[in-house]
Amino acid sequence: MDALVTLVPALLAAFLVGLSKGGLPAIGGLAVPIMALSAIPPIKAASLLLPVYVASDVVGVYLYRRDYSRPNLKILLPAGILGVAIGWATAAWLSDAAASVLIGCIGLAFCVSMFLRRKRSAPPTPPSIVRGTFWGTLSGFTSFISHAGGPPFQIYVLPQQLPKLVFAGTSTITFAVINAAKIVPYASLRPYTAEDLETAAVLLPAALIGTVVGMWATRRIADVWFFRLVQVALFGVSLMLVVEYGPVLWASIAARH
Repeated sequence: MDALVTLVPALLAAFLVGLSKGGLPAIGGLAVPIMALSAIPPIKAASLLLPVYVASDVVGVYLYRRDYSRPNLKILLPAGILGVAIGWATAAWLSDAAASVLIGCIGLAFCVSMFLRRKRSAPPTPPSIVRGTFWGTLSGFTSFISHAGGPPFQIYVLPQQLPKLVFAGTSTITFAVINAAKIVPYASLRPYTAEDLETAAVLLPAALIGTVVGMWATRRIADVWFFRLVQVALFGVSLMLVVEYGPVLWASIAARH
């Protein structure tokens, strides 16, 4: 029974990872918190899910091989890899809780900003090297810490009002590269055991099914509802990060005093 209680949330998390790779960005950000709710430590959950992310990325990149924003990828890919490198270099200094609460607060603030922006009917913003480098680096960094790179990516890309499939494809390709860049650092900081790889293999089919379902849903959801779903998911992920890791961060601060 205990194994089932752990396996069901893990399979759901893997399915959500697949949905995000299939074109429903931000949904995958719920994966680590959901696994954490099943008594799997966040660091362990992030480690277990990386092979699932990487395998799903292969399918996702194939599905979106023709739908992406080249100008944005030229900015986001090197920035994302830089963010991974910074995360690797500072892994011993910044706690998962601090990074998760920070990105959760940024995500919530952005959701409020987007709501106000919609009220003003603001025009699309063009790609920007400065903004793209900043948010892309932050995306790579937070993705390294807890697979929570979606909010910074969306903060940068959503105001551009890209076509739905281009937005989804740009997200999928960006995080495929970021996840590939995390393989060596994760293996060095959190070495995989045979049991870890067996668990990832069990979760993989759920992720692959989710990837195909995500692509199917993305093509059929109306554009307006697609972007509303992305923003709702972003709000949910951000709120979950703050609620899940806020008490942990507060307790660690209190312990130092």
